Amino acid sequence: MTTERRLPPFDLRLAMDTLAAKDPRLARLMQSTEEFRTETDGAESPYEALLEAVAYQSISGKAAETIFKRVKALGSGGSAPSPQEMLKLPARALRKAGLSGAKVLAMKDLARKTLSDVVPSRAAAEALSDEELVARLISVRGVGAWTVEMFLIFRLGRPDVLPIHDLGVQKGYALTYGKRYIPKPKQLLAFGERWRPYRTVASWYMWRAVHRDSSKARKIGRAPAKKKNKRRKAGRRQRAASRVSR
Repeated sequence: MTTERRLPPFDLRLAMDTLAAKDPRLARLMQSTEEFRTETDGAESPYEALLEAVAYQSISGKAAETIFKRVKALGSGGSAPSPQEMLKLPARALRKAGLSGAKVLAMKDLARKTLSDVVPSRAAAEALSDEELVARLISVRGVGAWTVEMFLIFRLGRPDVLPIHDLGVQKGYALTYGKRYIPKPKQLLAFGERWRPYRTVASWYMWRAVHRDSSKARKIGRAPAKKKNKRRKAGRRQRAASRVSR
């Protein structure tokens, strides 16, 4: 996948100054690593971006790249199949390209919902709020909130997206703030309130923290399940038995 580095469509200096003033630890991280940039492979519309995202789900990047090239070869003019072309393609042709049955169904649903304007054009997407886009795009089979969040960050350059279920963001948080375990999504969401309205930038630096200290990041996992207090549990059983015998 060919990527191109670019500045975001919002005031990056204001974003970084605002975050630095609110969060000293994040300020130190921003000073010690490269400046925020988004990346794009040139896919312009939500349809094109999500088509590629579906192809890349749950497999290695190299394998996904090969499969997506085969899918693109089924379109006209060297581009990925248009929604109209996608609906006309036999499922067996897409399976032969290397897609699973579930991904074939997802791509067909994406095409249908693009033609019915549930999935908007690029211009229409620019005018919609993050919440409106998430609601529309997760209605597509096989497209979850994380996929939509990546689209908002890396395709549209939205400034205030916090992917609370992203493992990289979770581990970056643990590294940056000296935590032994990754946070639960609700904890990360609550903590991230201090990063508004530039949670995208903060999230990007959480990824950078993992990239910078990858060996430490590998050692960070989820907190072990809390052990039940055996005495308390036994006491509850005894009290229950006592009530029954009365």
